[in-house]
Amino acid sequence: MAKILIAYFSRAGENYVNGDIKNLPRGNTEIVAEFIQKAVGGDLFKIETVKEYPADYTECTIVAKDELHKQVRPELKNYLDSVAEYDTIFLGYPCWWSYPPMAVATFLERYNFAGKKIIPFTTHEGSGLGSSVGFIKKLARGAEVKASLEIHGAEAARSESQAARFAKNSV
Repeated sequence: MAKILIAYFSRAGENYVNGDIKNLPRGNTEIVAEFIQKAVGGDLFKIETVKEYPADYTECTIVAKDELHKQVRPELKNYLDSVAEYDTIFLGYPCWWSYPPMAVATFLERYNFAGKKIIPFTTHEGSGLGSSVGFIKKLARGAEVKASLEIHGAEAARSESQAARFAKNSV
């Protein structure tokens, strides 16, 4: 049986939800990551930056957009020793301006994914996957990037059956 890693970036606090700014106690991507783990097992790894994003949603978007335009690689709080023991990596993130947050780029560039199966999943408020899968393929050289799951962020808490079905069909 494949050894599974579920690595994800998620942001709690002020988030854009169906046209409004709402304070989320847990990030949408974290919720979906936990649904995936419940369905297929595996190890959870939360991708977190040393320098936290601003709590204010608008300020966060300014910082995140600047990171994207400058292709910044923010330092992460924690790193895995390697991904060598994993066969399958579910990679979760919110889709910001068509791309994963740059912290996901930091994660992808840190490890050797050759021969690994990467299964992206994203939460979004209308952009879907955007250009994120191509971005992942570029950074995770040698990985087989499989079909992806996209969940509308406002529906994340009610997506357990969808996430479980996707995860079970992906491993």
